[in-house]
Amino acid sequence: MSGRSHEEGLKDLTLLGNQNTKYSFQYAPEVLEAVDNMHSSRDYFVKFNCPEFTSLCPMTHQPDFATMYISYIPDKKIVESKSLKLYLFSFRNHGDFHEDCVNIIMNDLIKLLDPRYIEVWGKFTPRGGISIDPWCNYGKPGTKYEEMADYRLMNHDLNPEKIDNR
Repeated sequence: MSGRSHEEGLKDLTLLGNQNTKYSFQYAPEVLEAVDNMHSSRDYFVKFNCPEFTSLCPMTHQPDFATMYISYIPDKKIVESKSLKLYLFSFRNHGDFHEDCVNIIMNDLIKLLDPRYIEVWGKFTPRGGISIDPWCNYGKPGTKYEEMADYRLMNHDLNPEKIDNR
């Protein structure tokens, strides 16, 4: 039989395949789970697109909607996607500015995964006639990924992507 075995990180997962999923309505970083990266000898990107991300304005408590893009180059661990979905859902009643949300998400994933490189981009829909699209990134200090992060930060908006979620 091919594929990942139970002993290769699956035994620690509590959410995937669980029919009694509990949805947190408060910010819940503890829901994130990781498994071993079976391909840590090579660089590759993992990209998640969450077109239904919501959070609340910390002042008005009005909802903010975004497509959240998370891309990373894993090292020893990868995030389990159902736990990531539940984690992102936990922002639904969380009151923070757009810039805070993307940085909180990135910081939580760095803490969980210790990735080689990661970037998080929130494309928020306009409210009050203006949209805010915060983008942040990180590369492991002292490595080529730190240089990559610096380069991406300096050049990330030279060729703006087509905005298709508005």
